[in-house]
Amino acid sequence: MGYKIAVVGATGAVGREVLTTLAEREFPVDELVPLASERSAGQEISFGEDEVLKVRDLSGFDFKGTDIVLSSPGAKVSAEFSPIAARAGAVVIDNTSHFRMDPDIPLVVPEVNPDALAGYGRRNIVANPNCSTIQMVVALKPLHDIAPIARIVVATYQSVSGGGKDKMDELFNQTRGVYVNEPVRPEHFTKQIAFNVIPHIDVFMEDGTTKEEWKMAAETKKILDPAIKVAATCVRVPVFIGHAEAIHIEFDSPIDEDEAREALRAAPGVILIDHRHDEGYVTPIECVGEDAVFVSRLRTDPSVEHGLSMWVVSDNLRKGAALNAVQIAEKLVEEYLG
Repeated sequence: MGYKIAVVGATGAVGREVLTTLAEREFPVDELVPLASERSAGQEISFGEDEVLKVRDLSGFDFKGTDIVLSSPGAKVSAEFSPIAARAGAVVIDNTSHFRMDPDIPLVVPEVNPDALAGYGRRNIVANPNCSTIQMVVALKPLHDIAPIARIVVATYQSVSGGGKDKMDELFNQTRGVYVNEPVRPEHFTKQIAFNVIPHIDVFMEDGTTKEEWKMAAETKKILDPAIKVAATCVRVPVFIGHAEAIHIEFDSPIDEDEAREALRAAPGVILIDHRHDEGYVTPIECVGEDAVFVSRLRTDPSVEHGLSMWVVSDNLRKGAALNAVQIAEKLVEEYLG
């Protein structure tokens, strides 16, 4: 059985990755409709090796008869159109921040909390978590199953693609400009991103955290365990694709390195590459195009009674967005939509 699938935001970086992922994983598609804003309508976009589709205008599209919507258009657009699609009978997998903390909407990482999908019918919407949260909870789940996690301190090193195509273009243009002595004029970032790092992603909140840092804490609690305390510092770095995280974990009970290694080796979606010598770890550039969450630098944290530290890397456009959404769709088809 095949399904009618609509991809909202099809011309964006995540939307294109969704199309690629659907084709690569041979999702059972009978009909695929790429949707975007009016200015993108009529553009041609590839699906798989041979099929070329014309992008249609989201604002005029009738979702009746659509089975699944994979939506990545930005929070404001999603807030308007995801409920429209859901009321028309489609199940919407929404990759924006708008619905994530709604108590009636499941926030799902299939390797971590697939049972949460059972609640999809309350609103016909499933939320895809933030990219930095996804890779962290995939790496934490097998450890949390052994010894409950009490506290996480995490510093992220997030690529510019997490902010969209405009920010990728800004990094490229600023880098080129530095080499030809052009003045650097930040447009989409608050400060120069080329040859720099910026400890500021999303807006600042009253307590001094940024919205990105709040998301990591709130989403981890919703997905993994509400008792976990999270302190995050989220940093944008001059890398095009691939997020990295330095994670320090405090557990409620003892856990040793060997036990953690075995759990991570057996965990779905995780690849442990951890050798204590040169090149014995994974960096962002090496994870591009890969589906897995890579764990390296696993070691004891001697600053707490029961602690481990690790380095976690993943392609933010794939597992951090498109792949996770498609995996949710696969799970829906397998267990609920039939």
